[in-house]
Amino acid sequence: MKRRHLLGCLAALPLAQALGRPGIVQRPLARVIVDNDFAGDPDGLVALAHQLLAPATRTVLVTASALDPRLARMAGLDPERTAQDGARRARALLRLAGLGLRPPVVADGAAQAIVDAALRDDPLPLVLACGGPLTNVAAALRLQPAIAERMRLVWIGGTAAGDDGAEYNLATDVAAARFVLEETRIPVLQIPAEEYRRFQVSVATLNAEVAPVSPLARWLVDQYRHLPPFVRLGGTLTFGDSPLVTATAFDPAATPFTTRTTGGREIRMAHSLDPQLNFADFTALLRAHARRA
Repeated sequence: MKRRHLLGCLAALPLAQALGRPGIVQRPLARVIVDNDFAGDPDGLVALAHQLLAPATRTVLVTASALDPRLARMAGLDPERTAQDGARRARALLRLAGLGLRPPVVADGAAQAIVDAALRDDPLPLVLACGGPLTNVAAALRLQPAIAERMRLVWIGGTAAGDDGAEYNLATDVAAARFVLEETRIPVLQIPAEEYRRFQVSVATLNAEVAPVSPLARWLVDQYRHLPPFVRLGGTLTFGDSPLVTATAFDPAATPFTTRTTGGREIRMAHSLDPQLNFADFTALLRAHARRA
């Protein structure tokens, strides 16, 4: 092969591949428990898929919480079974992802499962990433208060303005939120509505650029074809639980925060997150996963 032709071929390849080297290698820096109400808005499933694919974290447990009974009835779901319905959807995602090691998915007994994971010795720090009401988190901390010293909490919920009554994750279980935020000592990073509602993705982008990537990507987009009636569809959809991945799998500088005092202790409040960075990472990981499948 002539030298000029060889150089042309190399130029068409990614630099690492052309030089015979793998891409930048990432290793898990934290273990993550993902807790969410997966039977509701599909953004919880999107965030779970992103978390599972993120090389900087190792997902060790998935727990499902219940929907607000009123919204469950609006969606035609049995209010007593929404946690189990959510766990079923999370298991379907895990099967489709085809990961070598699948974390357990728990609905009944979620609090005990969280306690067991927190008490397990492991050199990696543990983060509980909650994208729904704090029901399971509060139950676990009541069951074993000492786990507050063995993990930290990242929670999608409440508002920065303090007008929390209209924010779904807090309003669904106010007692649980007050207990976790005011009566325990678990370190908390709160991602308020003002931040997570900025994580918008256009419907056109999902249809044209995300769905064709892989069966997993298409399955995730398909979850938005049959939205519950309490989710209003416009030209964009909110990936409101995706900031959980920003806060657990990205450099800490990607999650600026201020602090506020609640119940006599400090709570970190995230601000100025970058939705484009998160979405770009997610789509790149989906493409990489498709190549490996």
